[in-house]
Amino acid sequence: MTSLLEACGLALAGRLQPTDLQCPPREMVAVIGPNGAGKTSLLRSIAGIEADEGKVHIDGEDVSSASPARRMRLLSFLPATRSLIWPIAARDVIALGLPSPDPVRVEALIAILELESIAHRPVNHLSTGERSRVLLARALVARPRLLLLDEPLSNLDPYWVIRTLEILRDETGSNGSTALVSVHDLNQVGSFDRVLLMDGGAIAADDNPTELLGSAALEQAFRIARNGAGWKIKESV
Repeated sequence: MTSLLEACGLALAGRLQPTDLQCPPREMVAVIGPNGAGKTSLLRSIAGIEADEGKVHIDGEDVSSASPARRMRLLSFLPATRSLIWPIAARDVIALGLPSPDPVRVEALIAILELESIAHRPVNHLSTGERSRVLLARALVARPRLLLLDEPLSNLDPYWVIRTLEILRDETGSNGSTALVSVHDLNQVGSFDRVLLMDGGAIAADDNPTELLGSAALEQAFRIARNGAGWKIKESV
């Protein structure tokens, strides 16, 4: 199978052990794990924001040698923070994700994410959930080959959790792109094609949602166990 993403030997001292990863086009990958397991470190290393070692290629292209404009077409990174302090209109924030103007694409995402009524408003006056949708639009606007999204479903109401997952499926399908998405709610994992379980700064398991949610590796990492349709704290042995 052709790989869109090829990461080799990515590492961050004390946070991410040497890691190799391959992902094909049109794949949605959930990245899960307990707090401090290395989810954000993995995404930031792939994005080239932080990395002590390793190489990342997207469609065979070395990300580290790409120009800033080219990087916008290769990947986007959505951080977990939703803090925006600048009094910039939401529409203009979305456009910041483009290497060259494309007002048609901006307006299309405003419609898809139902931002019409707030597109003119300064982002520092929006709710956390509204800012989340604006920042997601910015991450999507250049149609990057690789989406690296850190907790994009946090701060969203149930409608927007479901709708965001639908939008990501549509975007990866129509653009032939790949999405790596860190999530905390295990109930959301079933919407993905594949799951990476991070534990101790390493990928402890890599499987489909059904297999991984029933695995001993997940129980060990999270210290929880199945309890009917839900979960309970795993008893110490």
